[in-house]
Amino acid sequence: MNSNYPVPEDGVTELIGLPAPAKINLFLHVIGRRSDGYHLLQSVFALVDWADQINLFSRAGGVSRSDLNADFGLPSDDLMVRAAQALQRATGCTKGVHMELTKRVPMQAGLGGGSSDAATCLIGLNRLWNLKLSRKALLDIAAGLGADVPFFIGGQNAWVEGIGEQLTPLALPPTRVTILKPSAGVSTSEIFSSSLLTRDTKPATMSDFAEHRVAGDTDWQPYSFGRNDLQAPAVSVCHEIQAAINWLAQKKLTARMTGSGSAVFAVHADSVDVSEAPAGWLIHQGNVLKMHPLAHWIS
Repeated sequence: MNSNYPVPEDGVTELIGLPAPAKINLFLHVIGRRSDGYHLLQSVFALVDWADQINLFSRAGGVSRSDLNADFGLPSDDLMVRAAQALQRATGCTKGVHMELTKRVPMQAGLGGGSSDAATCLIGLNRLWNLKLSRKALLDIAAGLGADVPFFIGGQNAWVEGIGEQLTPLALPPTRVTILKPSAGVSTSEIFSSSLLTRDTKPATMSDFAEHRVAGDTDWQPYSFGRNDLQAPAVSVCHEIQAAINWLAQKKLTARMTGSGSAVFAVHADSVDVSEAPAGWLIHQGNVLKMHPLAHWIS
């Protein structure tokens, strides 16, 4: 994936092929719960080069969208449309847009695909409509769309706290990653309401993460820190998650679930043969990104 898309000139009427990269959670701890029911989290979000593509076409008023591939279908809660409308409301912009989505990142996977689509729409429309909003202004709009959207606006791998809105940029070593998405998906709300969910994991610090070592190893090991507290309740309703973890273990890889699942990932230095993976699994082999490909589009 091109990590430095050219910044469009003012006055363009369309933007083609904008990437909306997925993310993985290197770990995900639930450390408490607010009085309003939202769970308090700690995590590290890492951008990966599995991405949807979005086309934006300027039009006179109104917001519409379509899918260019029908395999995934339209989500019931369309964050792309909500993002465009939120940007209109925040700025008073009377311009419109038609949005086309080529969906590659699967839904109900814990990969943040819908949130990333919304963020790419905000970044792209900020340019298409010549609004010139700062990153802070876009973050404020993103916060009203969903907990993961601000991360993609932030544009960097990050230490994440709160309900997902507290971001601290974090440098991660480059690495290869294999992501497996079983055929079944899981509902995020179902996982967070599960009686199996641990909600009192001891808070960690960025220093804990930055100094993490595996026993007998002198090198920093960021990709093996902590655990995913959502994994046990997710496995209880989707046994394919554990099957994917076990399948990667046969390849001598240590895997864990990302987000609320059902996708799992493993990082590795050498190539991994996935040609004999079970039918119906979606597989991506790629890399952790240093930056969002459109991060430099925001002042």
